Amino acid sequence: MLAVVRIMSSRQRSLTCFGQNVRKLRGVSGFTQERLADKADLDPTYISGIERGVRNPTLLIIVRLAKALGVPLSELCKDIRP
Repeated sequence: MLAVVRIMSSRQRSLTCFGQNVRKLRGVSGFTQERLADKADLDPTYISGIERGVRNPTLLIIVRLAKALGVPLSELCKDIRP
């Protein structure tokens, strides 16, 4: 039987890293997903999808997240490699 090796695409790595950054900063802020969603005027399931790396937020959504978390945009994009 052949072993299946999943290679994460650059796109998926970027989305996963972004989601991890959102989750970390949300935790530092002491926010639940629901609280962050409320502050950013988003649905909590959308926040969950971002944190899991299954959503690809637009720049305007990223700006809203940064504002809600009180961090610069660069913090949300930290360690993302092209």
